[in-house]
Amino acid sequence: MSSSLRLVPPPIRLIDAPEPNWSHIARLSDDTGLLEHARNAIVRREHGYCVDDVSRGLLVASREPQPTARVVALAERYLAFLTHAQGADGAFRNRLSYDRRWLDEPTLGDWWGRALWGLGTAAARSAVPWIRTEAMGAFLLSAGRRSPWPRAMAFAGLGAAEVLRADPRAAEASQLLSDAATVIGLPGSDPEWVWPERELTYANPALAEVVIAAGDLLGDEPLLTDGLRMLAWLCRMQEHDRHLSTVPVGGWRPGVPKHRHDQQPIEAAATADACATAAAVTGDERWDAPLFQSVAWFLGDNDTGTVMYDALTGGGYDGLKPDGPNHNQGAESTLALLSTLQHARALVVRGATRPSGGLA
Repeated sequence: MSSSLRLVPPPIRLIDAPEPNWSHIARLSDDTGLLEHARNAIVRREHGYCVDDVSRGLLVASREPQPTARVVALAERYLAFLTHAQGADGAFRNRLSYDRRWLDEPTLGDWWGRALWGLGTAAARSAVPWIRTEAMGAFLLSAGRRSPWPRAMAFAGLGAAEVLRADPRAAEASQLLSDAATVIGLPGSDPEWVWPERELTYANPALAEVVIAAGDLLGDEPLLTDGLRMLAWLCRMQEHDRHLSTVPVGGWRPGVPKHRHDQQPIEAAATADACATAAAVTGDERWDAPLFQSVAWFLGDNDTGTVMYDALTGGGYDGLKPDGPNHNQGAESTLALLSTLQHARALVVRGATRPSGGLA
């Protein structure tokens, strides 16, 4: 189905969003950790585990304000996995086979940054005191390291921001957040291409979000303005026919026509995260509109007009193709769904309905 034949669903409201459902994440989890891939809803054990997804699992579980016993047990398992993956020097391994053999050595790739994001969130937000304590110890062990990769630094910086919100005196977190924003760089002066990089690839909203967080938490007003400008431009770039159309696999470059597939659920979730942070920092309700678009993307307001999750299993579909969803329900996509539904729930709690308007 081409985008020109997009099915137009009925208007979507926030109350149409389901409650976060942890059933499929529990299905993908065992006593070791969170298995990465699934064929439809059936776990693919042969692909094993990765720190990237386990970190996301700890992050999303730690965001639950009133976690069930099941969610707490999952968070404990994911925290144990991360501390096992962590090297004595603060770097992280990423891949563990199903027979519990590490397949790589500790390094500072994206998984290091995501581990710090998960650990920082658990340290700041977990409802369980001993999880907060253990997560903070692991966070501090790695917080002094620096990755050469901007996205790894952005993820780590978001973990540092969580710690700093909980404890404004946390010097290690403050320095890590500052260094992450510096690595990202400043937006350009060309209104047609504001982004500090020459292409949009993956996890783009996280780069803007960490600049926003740094500007806010470090008291740097010009930096905050730069981050908000980056995110507003990105949201406009990702809006297509009044719905979210995320940067797909393969990315976008200036002067090159946009292609729109395959879109990944993690990109919609990252957009929701960044817009929620912008709304919280500024108090500006206009950020609710792109946040709502991120929620609505999963509910069917996307380029093919199709729902991006399985209501029976609670699993999120792995990607949006020209003819609809990739029906595999892996860990990354399901956690992206859960994370975005957490934001939908928060919008409902504070009285938002179907945000209108948007960013100028």
